[in-house]
Amino acid sequence: MTNQKGKLVLYSGSSGVGKGTILQKLRELDPNVCVSVSDTTREPREGEVNGVHYNFVTRKEFTDKIADGGYLEYAEYCHNFYGTPISQLNELLDQGKTVFLEIEVEGALQVMKKYPGILSIFVLPPNFETLERRLRSRGTEDEETVERRLEKAKEEIGCRSRYKHNVINNDLDVAVKEVYDIIHAQ
Repeated sequence: MTNQKGKLVLYSGSSGVGKGTILQKLRELDPNVCVSVSDTTREPREGEVNGVHYNFVTRKEFTDKIADGGYLEYAEYCHNFYGTPISQLNELLDQGKTVFLEIEVEGALQVMKKYPGILSIFVLPPNFETLERRLRSRGTEDEETVERRLEKAKEEIGCRSRYKHNVINNDLDVAVKEVYDIIHAQ
């Protein structure tokens, strides 16, 4: 992870805050921006494509890769594993890409410990009520999962001060511009 041509950006925020939407708009503005595709043991949601949204793997495949030291970071979130494959990350950085690690807080804290100087951005909702409304309106999870995600969001938002930059996603265009300015100021 040293002497790379590209730039690594640690990017987090609770589920439903709009991280993916911001990244989609950012990628339209800057074609050099890409997202590291994480491995996960969770089932794909409708419309998700293996290798694009996530690399969907079995629990055994995931734990074997952990044993081989194949992840920059990994964590269990809502009963599923998520992790960043090192080989893919190095390949993108060698190509000179600005690579976003869109990962949850537990994994982000692992990366911050390994790389204290990493550029880190935490995306926040304008308020908790907006976050709850966004999660419920997605209609992709049952009530128990939504409640778990809301509880987890409270914990994650409590870690926002560990990140170098906080961006409030109240107005999408403003949030996209803030993230764009942050990555280009570095």
